[in-house]
Amino acid sequence: MPLPEFARRTLLLALLLIPCAFPAQAAPGPAARAWLSDLVMRIDAAERAERRPGSRRRGGTVVVHVEIAPDGVLQRVEIERSSGSPDLDRRALRAVRGVGSLAAPPTGLVGSTGVADLSIPVELGR
Repeated sequence: MPLPEFARRTLLLALLLIPCAFPAQAAPGPAARAWLSDLVMRIDAAERAERRPGSRRRGGTVVVHVEIAPDGVLQRVEIERSSGSPDLDRRALRAVRGVGSLAAPPTGLVGSTGVADLSIPVELGR
């Protein structure tokens, strides 16, 4: 039985996020994976909430760079790798900003600068 579209996209994002967030480190522990999964699901929910019912918008993937403070507040959100479409890039930024405040990132995600510094591939609805 196929996964519902939002579950498939959430799973895909989670699988893409882990190597982007930890290219030269060991895989994150259970707390970090749960926190990242929550982040991905909230981005997906924010993107879906913005869509108009029945609208057929172009889809694609945008890699967004985020810095998250130890208290869970988004400090910086910017395009790391564009989709090639300004509209898709703006939608990805809105979706990431739409998550609001998060729980404090697990210690394993916080770098020496005191923030969680992540690259997040955001797949926008197709």
